[in-house]
Amino acid sequence: MEVFDEYGFDGEDLISFNYETMQWIDKNPKAKETKEKWDRNTGHNQFLQYFLKTCTDWISAFHNTNKTPPDVHVSVSKSPDDESKLVLSCLATGFYPRDVQMNIRLNRINLEDQTSSGIRPNDDETFQMRISVKIDRNHEGSYDCLVTHSSLTEPVTVAWDG
Repeated sequence: MEVFDEYGFDGEDLISFNYETMQWIDKNPKAKETKEKWDRNTGHNQFLQYFLKTCTDWISAFHNTNKTPPDVHVSVSKSPDDESKLVLSCLATGFYPRDVQMNIRLNRINLEDQTSSGIRPNDDETFQMRISVKIDRNHEGSYDCLVTHSSLTEPVTVAWDG
């Protein structure tokens, strides 16, 4: 991550702080005197370096380590209105950031008529989502839930072993 403290004057770049060397860079001949004066102010330059490092560490932590992968579960229940059907559900919970894609599949093909709870917040600032679909109780095949999320290097697939 690049970090800088930079100043301009009258529409021109004037001077910038080099975080690594703790020295000022004059980008314009008009800044030569200012550069020499500011380079001698080592206490301020050390503080500025500390401030910029703290800021980048915080931004980095917020953007990178705050990604949490989903915990994915597949379950089944009897359909309340049709004894020949089951309701297959997939729950993804504990993920951050908010955006997620989920599908219940039969033999690796997305099923139609899936219902979704929508993405909902958990108490710990993560999110959850549930999708479900009615399936024929006697249908043979391989059912699974496919979840894609930015915290994952590849999608997660959880099979239903029923």
